[in-house]
Amino acid sequence: MKKNNRISRRSMLPLLGSSLLLPFIGFSKTTTEENTILDSEEEYQTLLKPDGTAVKVKVSALKKSTIVKKNVSNKSFLNWLNKKL
Repeated sequence: MKKNNRISRRSMLPLLGSSLLLPFIGFSKTTTEENTILDSEEEYQTLLKPDGTAVKVKVSALKKSTIVKKNVSNKSFLNWLNKKL
């Protein structure tokens, strides 16, 4: 007698089930570890806002910043912001 070489439904179910599990293996773990290492190496400086709350700012952002105008009053600063927004 010859064996049937056809593929039955029962033989396809394990293949289908194992193919659905492939996304859960997780090949992207190395990229997230690199991102967390890079984020942890950056330095932050704590600054105080006028209302007394603390804000963490990256040191690189402070180095890249430029002074537009010194000794600006709050009213003129708010008017300037409304023009920019």
